[in-house]
Amino acid sequence: MAVQNKIEYAELKDLNLDASNPRLGRENTAQQWSQDRVLEEMKDWTLDELALSFLESGFWPQEALLAVEEPLNGQRRLVVVEGNRRLAALKLLKLAFDGKPESPKWRELVSHKKPPQNLFSEIPFIRVGSRKDVVAFLGFRHVTGIKEWNPAEKAEYIADLIEDHKMGYDEIRRKIGSKTDTVRRNYISYRLLLQMEGEEDIDLKRVEDKFSVLYLSLRSEGVQRYLQVDIQAEPGKAKRPVPQSRLEALAKFALWLFGDEKHEPVVKESRYVDRFGKVLLNKKAVDYLERTERPNLEFAYRIAGGDEFETIEFLQKGADNTEQALSLVHHFKNSSQVQSAVKRLGADVFQLLKIFPNIKQEIEKELA
Repeated sequence: MAVQNKIEYAELKDLNLDASNPRLGRENTAQQWSQDRVLEEMKDWTLDELALSFLESGFWPQEALLAVEEPLNGQRRLVVVEGNRRLAALKLLKLAFDGKPESPKWRELVSHKKPPQNLFSEIPFIRVGSRKDVVAFLGFRHVTGIKEWNPAEKAEYIADLIEDHKMGYDEIRRKIGSKTDTVRRNYISYRLLLQMEGEEDIDLKRVEDKFSVLYLSLRSEGVQRYLQVDIQAEPGKAKRPVPQSRLEALAKFALWLFGDEKHEPVVKESRYVDRFGKVLLNKKAVDYLERTERPNLEFAYRIAGGDEFETIEFLQKGADNTEQALSLVHHFKNSSQVQSAVKRLGADVFQLLKIFPNIKQEIEKELA
């Protein structure tokens, strides 16, 4: 049946929240909560703003829910696969009008108000044949679109497409409008999270809360080498990204990156992830991290030659900027400001060549 091209209408009681909604979190979706439990979890999702909109303007057909008919509690029921916040807001509104408000805020919301006609009896929805029929829409809307899920939710969704729908990286890329490398790294990051779940020394909640940091770290050659993760692995080989021989290293990596109840993370901000990766490429710096109770990233970075990395970066940026200026500077030979900038640059270059006289000699020979 795929996705129908017409809007149907249903009563509120006939529409069910999705217990597999990625926004509920990986641990929670695995439990397949009851409708009441799902609604309880969703009550803090800023639903009152949606409810106020419904009271003022009703439920616009343009915002129709997407629903699939599937087994639920032994019966075929309509489960909403897109629009769960809207449905939850309606359910909380109905409870408030029935004299069972979830909180004083909801009691106040409905006080001295009447719901628009048919708000709870004619809810617009579009019927879809199966969850697979809306893969592309959900992926674009929540992974690459304007209503994004958080990083862990995106990765879990991609993992579901790979493992339950048997899709490859490139097929997912085409469906959700992403890049193959991004899809692959999301999947490997998610499988790495699941691998950490089996290690009792890892504070998994901290890892999940900063999943984006885990995702970012995997672009680093240092992290890939330290954990022996193949970032190009196909799904079949990516299910256990870290080999058995490196599980102890995985626990250390998680402690340095995310910390635990007794230790602050060594990498305190995501902008230092690349620096952390360079540290992991240096044996002496890694030895320092492993033997020190409370290691310092800046010190480890210096051990790894971090000052040299930064110096090279400064010089390369300076050279790049100078090359760009050379293509334009002849137009402004009479500008006093340009002359002042050239004087400053020349003095700095002169000092550099005094530090590296051999380079000065090479340049002089080339220009002779």
